[in-house]
Order: sequence, then C-alpha cells, then structure tokens
Amino acid sequence: MADLAPGYPRNILDEDKQGVLGRPLPRVDGPLKVSGQAQYAYEYAGHGKVAYGVIVGATIANGRIAAIDASAAQRVPGVLLVMTHLTAPRQADYVTFDELPSPFASYSVARPFLFDDKVRYYGEPVALVVAETFETARDAATLLKVRYIEEASPASRVKSVVAQAYAPKTVRGFIETETTKGDFAAAFEAAPVKIDATYETPFQHHQAIELHASMAVWNGDAVTVYVSTQLPIDCRDTIAATLQIPKDKVRVVCKFVGGGFGGKLATEADAVLSALAARELGRPVKTALTRPQTFVNVAHRTESIQRVRLGAARDGRLLALAHESIGHTSVFDEFTEQIVDSTRHLYAADNRWTAHRLVRLHLPQPGDMRAPGEAIGMLAFEAAMDELAYATGLDPIELRVRNEPPVHPENGKPFSTRKLLECYHEGARRFGWERRPPQPGTLRDGRWLVGYGMAAAIRSNFMAPSHGRAMMAADGRLTVQTAMTDIGTGTYTILAQIAAEAMGLPMDRVVVEIGDSNLPPSPGSGGSWGAGSSGSGVYYACIALRGRMAKLAGLNDPAQIEIADGIVSFGSHTLAIDEFMTKFAPGGLEADGEIKPGKEMEEYSQNAYGACFVEVGVDIDSGETRLRRMLGVFAAGRILNARTARSQAIGGLIWGLGSALHEETLVDERYGLFLNNDLAAYHVPAHADAVEVEAIFLPELDDKSNPLKSKGIGELGICGAGAAVANAIYNASGVRVRSYPVTLDKLIMDPNFPN
Repeated sequence: MADLAPGYPRNILDEDKQGVLGRPLPRVDGPLKVSGQAQYAYEYAGHGKVAYGVIVGATIANGRIAAIDASAAQRVPGVLLVMTHLTAPRQADYVTFDELPSPFASYSVARPFLFDDKVRYYGEPVALVVAETFETARDAATLLKVRYIEEASPASRVKSVVAQAYAPKTVRGFIETETTKGDFAAAFEAAPVKIDATYETPFQHHQAIELHASMAVWNGDAVTVYVSTQLPIDCRDTIAATLQIPKDKVRVVCKFVGGGFGGKLATEADAVLSALAARELGRPVKTALTRPQTFVNVAHRTESIQRVRLGAARDGRLLALAHESIGHTSVFDEFTEQIVDSTRHLYAADNRWTAHRLVRLHLPQPGDMRAPGEAIGMLAFEAAMDELAYATGLDPIELRVRNEPPVHPENGKPFSTRKLLECYHEGARRFGWERRPPQPGTLRDGRWLVGYGMAAAIRSNFMAPSHGRAMMAADGRLTVQTAMTDIGTGTYTILAQIAAEAMGLPMDRVVVEIGDSNLPPSPGSGGSWGAGSSGSGVYYACIALRGRMAKLAGLNDPAQIEIADGIVSFGSHTLAIDEFMTKFAPGGLEADGEIKPGKEMEEYSQNAYGACFVEVGVDIDSGETRLRRMLGVFAAGRILNARTARSQAIGGLIWGLGSALHEETLVDERYGLFLNNDLAAYHVPAHADAVEVEAIFLPELDDKSNPLKSKGIGELGICGAGAAVANAIYNASGVRVRSYPVTLDKLIMDPNFPN
C-alpha cells in the first residue's frame, strides 16, 4: 500500500482540482432522512405477508432449562410458531475465541441461538414466538412457561471474583497481554515522586437510536436478510455459517443504519432467528429487540478495575510507568478489551509494565464499544497524569510535553505523523488555558466552583482490505459501489466526495451504492477503519477507470488524461464527459479497485491524536457538576468532509462527558440482571448537559496511512475526553474521584469537598 494507486504516477486527491474533498458539504443522504424516505431494517416491506417474531429471554443467569410449556402461547389466535431449543433447526456449533480461524474472524463465524438447554446469562434467548402481528407475538410470549434447574448464584461483578483474575494468552489475537521494558519495580521504588492510584469504570451500553432489527426473506434456497448491521460481509458470513449454507445463498441489505458504536458489529439473535423462522414458515419474518433486550442480547463495555503507577523525577520526567487492568469476559467465551494499550503509545519512560487481566462473569459476552480500550483506559491513565502534574507542581500540559517521545516508547518504531504537541498548544491558545487556577478550589463564580482540566487523546489507526467499483454511464454519470455501511457517520457523502474528486465530476453526477453484501466487499464500519479502507478501495477503482478511459483515447500514460468539472482533456482534444463516453464507450465503462494494508502498517506507529480541554462548574451546596465549555483539537490526517468530521468529533467529546458524569449500568448481583435497562434510567448527556462543545482539526496529511492520507476519526473524540472532565472537577473542588462516573454524592461525601 502507498499513497499512489497502482500504475498511476501521482495522487489525484492532492491536486484538489475539483475542490470537493474535505469541504464541509451537506450529507447527500440528508434529504432522504429528513423526508422519511431512508429505509431502515424494520421498515422494509413488499416481499409478501410478513410475520413478526418476539424473543423470550431467560430469567436466570446460570443454570439449565428443565422444561418449556408453550401450549398456552400456541393456542393464541394468530400465533404461527414457537421455536425453542427443542424445535429449532440444526445450526453450526458456536465458535469460541480460541477456535477462530484468524484474529479478525470474530464477527464472521457461526453464532447459533436456541441450540441447547444451558443458560449462560440473564436474558439469553430461550424461545422465539412468531405471529401474524407484533402485538400477538408479544402477548403470546408472556404466556410461555419455562422451568429451570441447577440454578447457581451468578458472579456478576469484577470485584466479587477479582482473586480469580487470570492473564489471557492474547488480547484480541493481535495485541500483547503484557509488555515490559527496563526494570519498573526498581525504578518506581527509587523515584522521588510517585503516584499509585486505582480507578474503577462501570459497565456501559451502546444505546444506538435504531434498535437491532431484521427481516428475513427466502427465495428457494437463498435468503435475503434486511438487518441493522455495521458489517454486511461479516453478517452474511455469520448467517451462512450458522445456517450451514453457502455464502452465495445469503444476501445482507443495510442501506441505512441508525447508529452502531460497535454494538452492531456482531450478528445478533434477531437476524439468525428471523432467518430460521422464515425458512420454517415459508414467509418473511421480522424481529426487533426491545430496548431492555439490547442490554443482554448485544455486547456491552466491560467493567474495569485499573491500577496506575507513575514514578517521576522532580522535574516531571517519567522514570517508571505501569498500567494494569482487570476486565471481564463471559463464562462461555473470551473477549479482552485492550484497556492499557493506549498507554503503550503515549509517553516516554525507560522502565514500564502494562498488563491485561480477566475474570469470568455470568453476564452476556462483552465486546467492542466506541473506542474500545482507549475510552476507559484513558479515563484512568490521563487522570493519573493529572495527579502527577499536581504532585510535581507542573502545568498538566508542560508535564506531557516533557514526556513526549521521539519514537514509539516501547517498540521504537517511527511515527507516521504525530502532531500531539501542536494539539496541546493550539488547544491551550484557543481555550484560554492560561486562566486555569493552579490551585484547586480557588476559582469561584457565585455558588459555582470553577475548574479547568485537560487530557491527551489518541486512537490507533487501522486499515483493512477493501474493494470498490466505479461505473461510468454513457451520460457521464458515475456510480461507485462497495459493501460499506453508513451508520450515521456520513459514508455516502465522503465516498461521493472521493469519487467526484478522483474523476473530476461535480457531486451531483455521482451516485453511491453501499449497504449490500452483493457489492464489492468492504470491511464495513467499525474501529475507525471504515472511511480510510472503503474510501481507498473506491479511489483505486476510480483511478483504474481513468486508466481505461486513457487507453480508449489511445494514450499509453493514464496521467495524460485530465478531467475537471466533467470536461475530459487529452492531447489537443477537449470533450464533455458524456461526449467522451458516447464516442469511446457508448455502452458504459467500469473498473474495480482493491486496497490492502501495506508494509507501512507494520513499519510505522500510526495513530490519530488530540487534546481535550474542559471547564466545569461544581455547585458548592449540592455537588452537581455542569459543563461550561469543552474543546477538542485533533490531528487525524486528511479530513474528508469538514462538516461530518466535526460532527463525529463533537459526538465523541459528548460521549466522553457522559462517561465522566452519567453512564453506568447497574447490576442486581443476586440475579446477574442489568437493572437500569432503558433510556429512562440509563443516563446519557442531554442537550442541556452539552453546552459550548467545539472541535477543530489541524491540517495534516499522512502518506503512510492510506492513499487518502486520512486517519480514523469516529472514535478519537471520546479518547481522553472523560478524563479531562474529571480533571476539571478536581481543579474546581479539590476532590479526586477515582470511581466513574463522577456523581454528586461521591463529591459531597468526600471530606475534602469545600463546605
């Protein structure tokens, strides 16, 4: 992989002749969404009379099913099917992490449901009721009687089984469980200044506005599943593997997805059970999860206990650094969130140790949630860095500047680009950081204690293989295709901008087709790899199309053909694009492109960076915390659309605000049950909580990342943002809360809270 397309001597995007890439253009799919014409998974129709499925979940967390009495449900008029483990068709065996064919196959292997009598977590599907209407299915589902045996008390909190923590063999199959450098223990013991702090982060859940939903339609021995998923190709592969049918007999359609945040990476019960039931009944079946069901039928973010130890010289230079985490996995599989991985990239220290540990809980399998690893790892580590700043008497920015590494601090690889210092300084200038009170609890605004806080931001940059297709019609209109998804991030728009810039066309002459597994394969949306990967595949397809046009024009060098504003120039000829096509390719022209990760991904340390700045007010009487201002300054390579990028960054900052102040899933430890399983009780920031939130991007191009020279930005905003809020609260009140979220009771009950 390089920034140049195969066989093409220059990067068209750098020339900016069309002037559309990077501009803050409105979303091309916006009119469809605001007019209600964008179809989401549960809204598809026109495939025959639809039946409706409702999932019934287990009411224990650890045991076995002894018997299921479905007679009352089956007698309800309109009920068509009650599927249980006793009646469900044969499915492929569940594939655990240890059995994966490759580390990156976790979302494309078999995922059966209703396949045995075991209950592994509260809410695990034990039945599917299908009826003529949703209401009938819902009511009949309440009549199902399930008797359980061998019930045992569930382990449902990390702290309850912390003594059983173990070291996984690997983290995700491609990240080291532990890393060491130098002699941490000796260096920490000898350090003049020490921080040794333990932080706790709670369970969290995704809360996409569109619930998980699917409609399965069979045509002979082939099935089409309209589903809300982030990964069309992986979803197709999972359904095919689970149902034990060829991949070419499965089609997944997901033109619009109403949010994902990692919660729609895996193929869930709604899709698999809809496909099974539709085949049994010979008619389409729709199934949607309720909001409470998403808390147990969709992955969540692990609870964590993290210990951070920092040893420094009196001038703030780090001598020793350690970050340990204990997260959880399920009793039936293994998932390790890379909680301490970001610590390995950030600061220089000659003596260091980082480690992941796991405990097994009788809860649903945890999984990826926006910025897995960094989102909660930095809540701890960047708060610890703030503690060190006060212990050394340094400004928090100056402390970080003094510990900026010239190369990756553990493996010595050069950085592809790293504008972290620039983010600090530009953010400080824009935010007015010089007004920060050096001593906590000394700045007042009436009844409000006012404080400033900041934190670094970092998010790994990933690249995955991706294909694209570019098709020029005889009238000069371009269609680009790839099996990518738009989960609200602006994929339709940025792919149109990339294609328009690459082909020298106005935006209104470009059509983008995504969200269909029958299109050229793409890795989908997740891990902030989507835009760079799928966009590069589309770019390569467009360059290949230019090459075909050049050959038709009799040119040996594809760079000798120029296209701008729909005008094709070659030699002494100038033709409108439709005239060119009529003359040389009246039947249309198409070309495919493919991008693969290159050696640059291994040879360089690739991350996007930023700095978050926060001002809060803490009520002197109640301990209530209110955000007053929030700013994120980021460096993430070429920005493909300034408007959608800003939207993503602001959304991430607000998510970080929620992690600091609001988000927490509570567990009834008697039953292993998530308690606050709806949006009334699971708190996320509202508009009134998120005042004056702004994000800017510094100019940057990274020619080691991908041909677009961009980096992922979908998760960068959350990284470090929550710690900046917590650090501001300390600056305001003098109270250091190490158990997130920072709620008012934790502040006012602390003896250091001002009276």
